[in-house]
Amino acid sequence: MSKKKDKSKKKKTSDGNLTKGVLDVTRSGIGFVSLENREQDVMIRPNDFNTALHGDTVRVEIISKASKSGRVQGRVVEVVDRKQTEFLGRLELSNAFAFFIAETDKPMPDIFVPLSKLNGAKNNDRVIVRITEWEKNKKPQGEVIEVMNSDDENDKAMKEILLEAGFPIFFPESVIEESERIPDIISTEEIAKRKDIRDILTFTIDPADAKDFDDAISFRKLKDGNYEIGVHIADVSHYLEPDSALDKEAYTRATSVYLPDRVNPMLPERISNELCSLRPHEDKLTFSAIFQMTPKSEVKQYWLGKTVMHSDHRFTYEEVQEMIEQKEGPHQEVVLLLNELAQRLRKQRFKKGAINFSSTEVRFKLDEKGKPIGVVVKESKEAHQLIEEFMLLANKTVAEKVSKIKIDKKPIPFPYRVHDTPDKEKLLPFIEFAKKYGHEFDTESPKKIAESFNQMLLDVQGKPEQHVLEQLGIRTMAKAVYTSENIGHYGLGFEHYCHFTSPIRRYPDVMVHRILEECLNDDIEIDKKLEAKCKHSSERERAAMESERAANKYKQVEYLQNFIGDEFEGVISGVASFGFWVETVQHKCEGLVSLNSLMSYDDFRLVDGEYCLAGRRSGRRFRMGDKITIKVVSANLGKRQLDYEWVIAAGIKTDTPEPIVKKKKKKS
Repeated sequence: MSKKKDKSKKKKTSDGNLTKGVLDVTRSGIGFVSLENREQDVMIRPNDFNTALHGDTVRVEIISKASKSGRVQGRVVEVVDRKQTEFLGRLELSNAFAFFIAETDKPMPDIFVPLSKLNGAKNNDRVIVRITEWEKNKKPQGEVIEVMNSDDENDKAMKEILLEAGFPIFFPESVIEESERIPDIISTEEIAKRKDIRDILTFTIDPADAKDFDDAISFRKLKDGNYEIGVHIADVSHYLEPDSALDKEAYTRATSVYLPDRVNPMLPERISNELCSLRPHEDKLTFSAIFQMTPKSEVKQYWLGKTVMHSDHRFTYEEVQEMIEQKEGPHQEVVLLLNELAQRLRKQRFKKGAINFSSTEVRFKLDEKGKPIGVVVKESKEAHQLIEEFMLLANKTVAEKVSKIKIDKKPIPFPYRVHDTPDKEKLLPFIEFAKKYGHEFDTESPKKIAESFNQMLLDVQGKPEQHVLEQLGIRTMAKAVYTSENIGHYGLGFEHYCHFTSPIRRYPDVMVHRILEECLNDDIEIDKKLEAKCKHSSERERAAMESERAANKYKQVEYLQNFIGDEFEGVISGVASFGFWVETVQHKCEGLVSLNSLMSYDDFRLVDGEYCLAGRRSGRRFRMGDKITIKVVSANLGKRQLDYEWVIAAGIKTDTPEPIVKKKKKKS
């Protein structure tokens, strides 16, 4: 009886006093929850966590008034969403029970593991444990889901990065079972509902090591001299029943994560690599955007809908690039024609205000054990641009289509991919910096700023300042996100844009497919939780990008461990008050030259707006984009940190000013 009384009392006092936020636990064990509607965060003492862990989204009740500092104290009343349920650590085993101790710098309770859930683990084994049950005022319970190989440090490091970011390593049994129950055969009833395009020339173009082919291109000439070009996307939403175990798991992950030696997929392999992968010489279900285009790349009309297709050929990007350059290969006429159309689309896009930042991708060559043995720098070439332009066209067309549909004179909720205009606080200092190299910016409108960026990017090609201006220019840009509030995509120059073309690896694309199908069937169901789903997808995307950066950094450190004491040419890639970062030209590996290592040479200070460190006595400057020689002095795998030292050029004395000082005198 008393328990019921307590519950109702708590409900009464907390109705107007509950707020939601993310719990940040410090090393000391105190928690803080940042809230959107409150400047100061809420302090949570360990006894008031109520099973919440670091990174969890929680509902908080305020239990004390604000102090002089403005901070209030609260307690967690509900864990809304767990950031992490799988943990890496060590097992302590006795005859009667086992406990798991997580390897983390954040305080968390040990996890009780029943002897029936050890999965073959022994005392002191390093394992991954999943929390299965956790009642208030009790220890969490869990199960061992993998016993780690103690000799494989790389595997441990990659899994640790994924787990810390909240990405599960394994799929629950219910999800695997559900995916295995889906039939391989496409029924004649399903084919009858769709446009059949199996007799039209269709092919895929993907990386050489790809297994999940989620897009294909079809082509045929029309009698009027125009072309029909189809963009066909794996129909993942056909296999993902809303709110099923499979769908919930895909939503929780929201994205696949691509690390140097593995992919942590959003969907089980049964879906991503088999049922939905557009493999050659197999019939597949797709969602398509089919365009009728003139030889000048003008879209005359389009069709959106469900299809069944059959890929005739699987190309790699390297094969298509070679075909573009050598003018020979299978289906060469079609490939070369598609490339011409794509390049025209690309030029039109930049003419309308898209910003042309070039992109390079650095990948490590790995041996059979995942150890880095070399570096490969991949640039965006015409083969990549061929696919990119047609995917952009499909994404833009779908967003434009849905944006025109209204219910009660209001646009329907839809997961747009938006990109805001540059941040003025970052843009204005950059414009001043670019002026020093002779580049003027027209800030009259966002479109004029984009035109100025493109002109600058064109003018700096091959010049010493190219790297620094490109890197700093990118840093002025806002981050693209998912939201139902459409503000357009500034970087691409599109008024309407969404992600439609990669549903195997991105959950927002699945949401787009579902809403588009409702629109085409004129059976729209308003999703009131769509904005929350967009925010979750954006957060998971950021977490995936941070995981990918952390894993690449690990490989950089692992690789340069072999070169301690060696000297390399590098480019200064960032500057701070405590030193500067240098990226080696040969390996694209970034390390820090600390201010302490420069103290014997001069007293250096950060110069605001100049992106440089300047010596007070010598006048020597270390500026972003400068080429210098460095020596690798340490490589700490645990911290994923490289330390470099500046190698003083021959003939430079510690009391001799650099030429830059002479230039200044000459100028005055």
